Amino acid sequence: MRILHTSDWHLGKNLEGYSRLDEQEQFIEELIEITNRKNVEMIIIAGDVYDTANPPAKAEKLFYYALKELSNGGKRPVLVIAGNHDNPDRLVAASPLAYDHGIILLGTPKSVAKIGDYKNYRIVDAGEGYIEIQIKKEKIVILTIPYPSEKRLNEIISIDMEETKMQRNFSKKIEILLNKLSSKYREDTINVAVGHFYMMGGEETDSERQIQLGGSFAIDPLVLPKKAQYVALGHLHRPQKVKKTEVKAYYSGSPIQYSKSEISYSKCVYIVDVCAGEEAKIEEVYLKNYKPIEVWKCESIEDAINKCRENSDRNVWVYLEIKTDRVLLQSEIKEMRKLKSDIVQIIPIIKEQEEEKETETMKEKRLDELFKEFYIQQRGVEPTEEMIEIFLSLMNEGENKYEA
Repeated sequence: MRILHTSDWHLGKNLEGYSRLDEQEQFIEELIEITNRKNVEMIIIAGDVYDTANPPAKAEKLFYYALKELSNGGKRPVLVIAGNHDNPDRLVAASPLAYDHGIILLGTPKSVAKIGDYKNYRIVDAGEGYIEIQIKKEKIVILTIPYPSEKRLNEIISIDMEETKMQRNFSKKIEILLNKLSSKYREDTINVAVGHFYMMGGEETDSERQIQLGGSFAIDPLVLPKKAQYVALGHLHRPQKVKKTEVKAYYSGSPIQYSKSEISYSKCVYIVDVCAGEEAKIEEVYLKNYKPIEVWKCESIEDAINKCRENSDRNVWVYLEIKTDRVLLQSEIKEMRKLKSDIVQIIPIIKEQEEEKETETMKEKRLDELFKEFYIQQRGVEPTEEMIEIFLSLMNEGENKYEA
């Protein structure tokens, strides 16, 4: 079976107030083309279809158009789960009509798909957190975990009094749930899982709303079901393989750049070829960058104006960083925006402030290196990035108290 994995469309999302719907429309058209060209048999969308719980009408219209085209008139199943940005009830509202078009919408971990025969597939079995689908002669069992808030997890996991302390941990609850659901996997079925959550060690970007506080909502990769041939994840915007697990688990990432922290890597979707009892083969299919985000670092106001003039016809979003020893005049800002209409933000960098920032960066780098050397000496391994950040934070807090 050939599956396409995508996620984090964030339809309706803005960039500093600028609409991205034109780019999102281009992505949808490219996704339809990839799906048809690659002869995809099933599509999994791993959450965050919309950017807000109350998306604009144009975003909803685009989503329904995408589902109609991707499902190919009900011939190709499309499985969609809700992410933390989605309103679960709103996302699944069209379910009674969607099934006949090959579309399965699941809003919460308690959601249960409707068993029955449809145009080109059959839902053989379904319950809270799992679904078994027959497509032609192949059967696939998918564990489904739409965004699992604490409340939603507590609704489906009964906690005995003596186990309360152990199961208070979010990661442990997910492990209990996955262990229970993975009993549905069989040797004669393709075994897959889809979820929308944060795995420990995942690389984040500025455009994601942080759902873990102090690691309490982070999930240990070791809890992923060992029998899963592929785990399709949503939430992180950088495409990546989950580390520290033998399970083939991937974040497909967002389809377009949603912040300037996302400009250093390409966007993609994953094509997964998998048969019962065999190892999944995964292909990255890179997407076009419909309107790139760029950061222009200018040495002066005059340099910034010239750069806007030279690049006035380029179709890019621009963050304009300008070194200056004075405040920018309104006339200068107006001229820049007239020359380059897609300036997202103009950021003046006062030279004195820059020097202070450089001094602080050098100080943090020295602390960072000292901590690394000490940790390696004591433990024999390098500290994680999270541990280094905690150390630097504690050092800064101590200095602030001493200064006070």
